[in-house]
Amino acid sequence: MDDYQKKLKELLEITVKMQASDLHISAGNLPTLRISGKLAPLPKKGKFSREDTEILAFSLMTEEQGKRFKEEKEIDFSYNFEDAARFRINAFFQRGNISVALRLVPAQIKTVDELKLPAILHNFAKATQGFILIAGPSGHGKSTTLAALIDEINHNRADHIITIEDPIEYLFKNDLSIIDQREVYQDTDSFTRALRSTFRQDPNVIMVGEMRDPETIGIAITAAETGHLVFATLHTNSASQSIHRIVDSFAPAQQDQIRAQLSGSLLGVLSQRLIPRVKGGLIPACEIMFNNAAVANLIRENRIHEIPLVIDTSAEFGMTSLNRSLANLVKMREVSLENALNYSLNPAELRTLLGSY
Repeated sequence: MDDYQKKLKELLEITVKMQASDLHISAGNLPTLRISGKLAPLPKKGKFSREDTEILAFSLMTEEQGKRFKEEKEIDFSYNFEDAARFRINAFFQRGNISVALRLVPAQIKTVDELKLPAILHNFAKATQGFILIAGPSGHGKSTTLAALIDEINHNRADHIITIEDPIEYLFKNDLSIIDQREVYQDTDSFTRALRSTFRQDPNVIMVGEMRDPETIGIAITAAETGHLVFATLHTNSASQSIHRIVDSFAPAQQDQIRAQLSGSLLGVLSQRLIPRVKGGLIPACEIMFNNAAVANLIRENRIHEIPLVIDTSAEFGMTSLNRSLANLVKMREVSLENALNYSLNPAELRTLLGSY
């Protein structure tokens, strides 16, 4: 094993051992971990030179990936590290130098309960038809939640599950279900093409890693309407913002039709944040919306801005707002008031909910 391979192996071992979410490598800087949301440099490993970073980056890639990286100047791909873990990697150029961000994907898929997510989310895994959105900022556990729901179906139903990802993150092991995982650029040319092909592949469940354009969104909604259970993720901050994003991605002349389709096919939206815990680590805070008659009516009538009020007044149906989730975490002493306020989209309302706490 040459020095570069040895150095890479040591860094990946430290990342797994420290349970870091990310490892950052860039020219002129110390290799740096992200642990519980905070950056932690590794001074004993020394700064990486431009040459160090370039050799390490290309050692992670296949020959084809290296060629594409040189052409496109950035690339997403996955990397298996022995039997310990997988990494989702983004390599990119900055000021003429290469930088690499490695996201740790644990080998073991955790359950909804192990992730400390609300138990009501098991309902998503029991559904057989419809459209389910997992939303939230980048790096806040959307892929992990999605994997938990897909794996729950895998262990409880004899379904055919197709995932379309860029890149593949969690590796599923078939249990009662058959799971086919397709990686964009390796197994298919695009999300759109792969999603369109699923209609000829006899799936029960379809998981779309990312919805990047109106065509992909439209096919996903149609798949949900025609008897499939479709999971997808969006980089949005709330349920109402997610619906706005979907509708606004279409031309004005198409928006009424999309609202009508969405009002009938949408099952629910989970929007989540990972909040630093008082005792260390991270814990999810969730906004949960289920599509009922009131929500469907608001979507059809383009009164999406009123959805937060429905969520806030529908606790008996399992819905909850992000602020109520944050308030509960503060009252349970899981997170500090300061962190809850930092992650809230409406800090003034959160203070009111907590009262004199």
